[in-house]
Amino acid sequence: MNLHWADLAVFVVFFLVVVGVSLYKSRRERSGEDFFLAGRSLVWPLIGFSLIAANISTEHFVGMSGQGAGIAGLAVASYEWMAAITLVVVAAFFLPKFLRAGITTIPEYLEYRFSPAARALMAFYLVIIYVAVSIAAVVYTGALALHTIFGMDLVKAVWLIGIIAAIYTTWGGLKAVAWADLFQGSALIIGGIVTLIVGLRAVGGWDAFFAAAGDKLHVIMPSDHPVIPWTTLLIGLWIPNFYYWGLNQFITQRTLAARSLRQGQMGIVFAAFLKLLIPFIIIMPGIISWQLYRAQLTAPGATTDMAYPLLIKNLIGPGLRGFILAAIAGAVISTLGSLLNSVAAILTMDLYKRHIKKDAGAASLLRIGRWATLVFVIAVCLIAPQLGNPKFKGIFNYIQEFQGFISPGILAAFLFGLFVKRTPRLGGLVALLANVPIYGLLMWKFSSIAFLNRIGITFAAVLAILAVLTLLRPLKEPVVLPVQTGFDLTPAPALKVLGPLVVVLTLALYVVFR
Repeated sequence: MNLHWADLAVFVVFFLVVVGVSLYKSRRERSGEDFFLAGRSLVWPLIGFSLIAANISTEHFVGMSGQGAGIAGLAVASYEWMAAITLVVVAAFFLPKFLRAGITTIPEYLEYRFSPAARALMAFYLVIIYVAVSIAAVVYTGALALHTIFGMDLVKAVWLIGIIAAIYTTWGGLKAVAWADLFQGSALIIGGIVTLIVGLRAVGGWDAFFAAAGDKLHVIMPSDHPVIPWTTLLIGLWIPNFYYWGLNQFITQRTLAARSLRQGQMGIVFAAFLKLLIPFIIIMPGIISWQLYRAQLTAPGATTDMAYPLLIKNLIGPGLRGFILAAIAGAVISTLGSLLNSVAAILTMDLYKRHIKKDAGAASLLRIGRWATLVFVIAVCLIAPQLGNPKFKGIFNYIQEFQGFISPGILAAFLFGLFVKRTPRLGGLVALLANVPIYGLLMWKFSSIAFLNRIGITFAAVLAILAVLTLLRPLKEPVVLPVQTGFDLTPAPALKVLGPLVVVLTLALYVVFR
């Protein structure tokens, strides 16, 4: 597809503004806390938009939209709508404990509650998963979008995306990422709404869309559904949600950087309201694409992951197309920048400073963080082109499947660490070690079971192990955790009203699309 001059102009201006503002706002970063936590200065609008922009990327526009066009339909919206409720719980119960302890990374909390070994193992897990799965998937899906829309060589597109994200991430750290997210998160929502409207016009409006969509507009699926059976809504889907939104460094890093507990909680709740919109601007366009281009999406060698790019290629006009492409490209770079900053934080603070050079100063940590970011970019750009292999069954499946090796164990460890005072210090390490063989065995011997159900089984098994361990070897005295001094831990009063409102709206959506 040839771009009109108006597309190029809008695209270039958008990125000049985004990169310029983000680099300017982060120009005074001088220490590890500045680089990784923006000097603990973020306010709620930045936190909310940054959470959404970090979360939404081409793995959604390509992978989730592709699932909507494929076998899952609107059922995949449960990832988004259940996340809204999850965020409310995180704001009310998880965040106060983390900010009270003054941690820089999520693995750090495991050391205070359990042991240095538990912190190191979680940090190691996250580095591997971020580089080989999360970051690689973001780069691959971004490159696939460029390949589908413009015919750009996939490998060249991978390196282009990696280089652009590395530039402002290595310069300004989390503050640069957060300010970029403010622009890119807003553009993402506006661009998604525009695409939905244009797509609805192409299929003849809402009535025609609903008539043609059929079973694709149900969120509660039969128990034998291969992707999201209704049974996963009870347990299985909550596990990756709580892990992702409450314990995932790349997401929680911007909440740990909040100016106060009130700002952090309001930012999270703001993101929860935005999550309710995401299925309308990502999954429904995928269903529309299936209605319009079913022959192309089901042709030999094709994949439903092409659904959203086909809409842009065929329906969006000059100028507007440039804005939407900028929003999508911004989503890729935003998520990639967030991931790179977070994995650099884990490597630097949890591994390098703790086990390699314990006396590393602020300047040294800043330098190591920047070099780590560059190394990870190179590694990811070598891995990403391999993810198109059919054996992975689509990029969305690839991401979720491999998260199962760590998410149940991490969530179980934190639940016992946060809320069961007598769980012994050995519990954190046991939970993290037990997860891998249990999930691996289920994946090997029971691959026909939906992976979300396998995650639920793994989680239950690890919880049982921790419960037995706590009964056999309870702590004599609860662990005394550190308390961050000089930090405003006053909770947000509005959370008592806005939190329940999010829950009610979410349940209403399930009733409408049941």
